[in-house]
Amino acid sequence: MIPRHRLGVLISGRGSNLLALAEAIDTGVIPDAVISLVLSNKEDAPGLAHARALEIPALAITARGRSRAEQDREFIQRLQESGVTLVCLAGYMRLLSPEFIHAFPQAILNIHPSLLPAFPGLDAQAQALRYGVRTSGCTVHFVDEQLDHGVIVAQGAVPVLPGDDEASLSARILAQEHRLYPQAIAEVLAGGWRIEGRRLVSR
Repeated sequence: MIPRHRLGVLISGRGSNLLALAEAIDTGVIPDAVISLVLSNKEDAPGLAHARALEIPALAITARGRSRAEQDREFIQRLQESGVTLVCLAGYMRLLSPEFIHAFPQAILNIHPSLLPAFPGLDAQAQALRYGVRTSGCTVHFVDEQLDHGVIVAQGAVPVLPGDDEASLSARILAQEHRLYPQAIAEVLAGGWRIEGRRLVSR
């Protein structure tokens, strides 16, 4: 039976969330789905090797000599050719162009290592430690044209412990990401929701 949902996963680095998503599909946490394509903006991203080891089509499309918009057009073409219905950013460290976002309306998700709207952008864990918060975590959200701004789908809290450094806090948040992201993707794919203002609500 051909899975109904075809995911495209964008990465820039090690691909640990990619592996978590692949496992969640295999175990039925994300039902009736397949990862159709993995794309990276980095030729040396370790996650590409992980994808190929799982026999998932994987490709690097770099920005050398091209604008962001030009690079994104090739991403869009590859994803559409693969029949992707939901794009999942998994450590993809490049802003998407408006053209990309408009090509997949309400069909791009990202996971960010903070409880948004706190600490958007890079080095969110270090930002949290500098600010002295007692609780951090991660957020799954739809992607819009602003940085780490789209409607929130799910959040998972992680305590900041005495003596935490960036590495220890990041490791605990990452474990939460691996649990939360598949659940949020399954919720989005199941449908039965709508967006009202900045809230995701059940129909």
